[in-house]
Amino acid sequence: MTRPTLSDVARHAGVSVSTASLAFSGAGPIAEATRARVHTAAAELGYAGPNPLGRQLRSGRSGIIGVVVGDHLKRSFRDPVSVQVLDGLVSTLGAASLGVLLVPSAGSQIVDPLLETAVMDVAVLIWGTHRDDPRVATLRRRGTPFVVGEGIQLDDAPVVGIDDRAGVAELARHLANLGHRRFATITLPLSSHRCSGWVDTERRAMADWTPTKHRLEGLEDAGVDVVATYETEASLVENGHAAMLALLERFPDPATRPTAVVAQSDLLAAGAILAARERGVRVPEDLSVAGFDGLDLPWLGSDRLTTVRQPLAEKGAAIARAVQALLAGETPESVVLPVELVLGTTTAPPAP
Repeated sequence: MTRPTLSDVARHAGVSVSTASLAFSGAGPIAEATRARVHTAAAELGYAGPNPLGRQLRSGRSGIIGVVVGDHLKRSFRDPVSVQVLDGLVSTLGAASLGVLLVPSAGSQIVDPLLETAVMDVAVLIWGTHRDDPRVATLRRRGTPFVVGEGIQLDDAPVVGIDDRAGVAELARHLANLGHRRFATITLPLSSHRCSGWVDTERRAMADWTPTKHRLEGLEDAGVDVVATYETEASLVENGHAAMLALLERFPDPATRPTAVVAQSDLLAAGAILAARERGVRVPEDLSVAGFDGLDLPWLGSDRLTTVRQPLAEKGAAIARAVQALLAGETPESVVLPVELVLGTTTAPPAP
């Protein structure tokens, strides 16, 4: 059986081929009654619509948005932060009939061959961008417009970020007002050269990942005394667990141990709490632990993290809106989304 064509639909509806085409494209002036007649004719003939490939060739667009993930996919998809941002991004793009191509990246020093060759109308760089990022250079060389999700400020790309520096400062001041004077912090990776361990002055100067820098600067803004900084290579529970074990080994005496730990993610904070309790350190009676993200972590039982909540799905949607603006030929502005301090049960005044 021969498949019906647009010409068949036009003939059946009693309109020209160009009018039938307009009825499917949604562009141009056409009466609603005429549009309805064309769609009725299409349904009667079993016509599914114009060939997507042909439409893409005529428009010069693929309808594909490249999403470059700044980490191994298997690790990114274990992090609810990544998943929720991607959900907001993909849902908003999908509503605009745009598809997504995930481009894996083992780090911001590595350019996946897919980024060099894949067809995409706009790219999104999420997590871990820096000023000399070769992925940025690749997109510029290809002439592909791009959006940065929480990264460095660039002259030729909009950035969608959060006010994490102010959020961490507010959190640290809250802990200081509770009476805490000795702080430790567990950080996200400081740079594309991921590693785990104590951060000294030299390593601190290498920090070029924006979220990590902003959250460290938030502690500085609050004027609190950070006596120890431990860097993790990923935002996972086991990384926070290992960091807390290292902290307790470094400060075995409760009299000199930090009384408040600020982790740069909720998963890191959760891992730190589990490790502390394994070693007989009570949270929050002996040690206050706070996180960042605002995740729902029911497996912590009755505990509710004190945290800084960021609008994860809205961040993804905001990135998608910037993509749509680029496709429309506009120049979208960079966006900084607000965050919110949320008090839970894992922080309290220090023990007397």
